[in-house]
Amino acid sequence: MKVRIGIGLGVRTELNGPDFLAVVDELERLKFDSLWLSERINGPAPDPLIASAAAVGRTTDLKLGTSVLVLPGRNPVVAAKEIASLAAMSGGRFLPAFGLGAVDPVEQRAFGVQRGERAKMFDEMLQIMRACWTGEPCTFDGVHYQVDNIRVGPVPERLDVWLGGIAESELRRIGRLGDGWLPSFVTPQDAEQGRTVIEGVLAEYGREIEEDHYGVLIPYANGPVPEALLANLAKRRPNLDDPSQLVPSSWEDLCALIEQFISVGTTKFVVLPMTEPSTADEWIDHLGELASTVLPLEREIS
Repeated sequence: MKVRIGIGLGVRTELNGPDFLAVVDELERLKFDSLWLSERINGPAPDPLIASAAAVGRTTDLKLGTSVLVLPGRNPVVAAKEIASLAAMSGGRFLPAFGLGAVDPVEQRAFGVQRGERAKMFDEMLQIMRACWTGEPCTFDGVHYQVDNIRVGPVPERLDVWLGGIAESELRRIGRLGDGWLPSFVTPQDAEQGRTVIEGVLAEYGREIEEDHYGVLIPYANGPVPEALLANLAKRRPNLDDPSQLVPSSWEDLCALIEQFISVGTTKFVVLPMTEPSTADEWIDHLGELASTVLPLEREIS
C-alpha cells in the first residue's frame, strides 16, 4: 500500500482564476498527490467540477478530487455524463467523493431538496450513476428518479467512488455503495472503529474495498485553532472531551497525527488549512513549507 498526501481547499476558499491556477501549478511542481475541491453554493469557492476540469487541463500527474460533490439536487444521468467525461479527460486522475450536502437551510434551498429526502435520493442517484458508467443501457424505476434505457458514454476505465461520514447509516452506505472512505474531523480511533463497521457491511453484501482506499481529511492550523472552529467542532462532535485534538496546530502535531492514522490502516490523506493564505504568492510559500513537512511521510507500507 502507498501512503499518499494531498491538500484540500475548503468551502471558504477565495482562490479563483489565475490565483487558483498558480496554486495548481505549484501543487504539480511540488508533487503533491492530489487536490480536493469542496462545494458550497452560498460562498466564494469555485464549482468543484469546473475547477477540476481547469486543473486537469494544465497538469499531468496531480489527481483531482471533490470533497464533497453534493448529489441530491442534481440530475443523476447528467452528473454521470459529466463525471465520466472528466474521468476520461483526466486519464483516470479524477476522484469523486460524494455527499448529502451541508446541514444548512440556505444551501438546501439552493439545491431544491428537502432535508428528509436527501439520503434516499442520494442512494438512488448513486445506483443510477454506477449503472450509467457500465456502458450498458440503464433503466431505473425509483421513488425519486425514473430512467428509461439510457446509455451514457464515455465509459470510464475505472471510477472509484469515495464517501464520507461516521454515523452508522453513513458507514453502512459506504459498505453497500462506496469504493473508498474519506471522513473528516475524526480521530484515529474513529477511523479504526468505522473501518470495522464498513468491513462488516462489505461482508454482508459480498463486496470489497481495496486496502489502500481508506483515507481521512485532516484540518490543520499553523498556530492557535480559531475559536469559531472549536465552537463548531464542539457541536459537531459533542462526545469528544477535547475537540481541539481534531485540528493539529503545529507541523509537528500534524505529522504525529498522520502517523497515528497510518498505524490504524489509513493511507490516503487530505490536509486542509483552516486559515488560508491571502494571496497566490503566500499560498506558494505555504505549500513549499507544507510539502517539506508532510511529503516525506509518503511511503510504501505492507
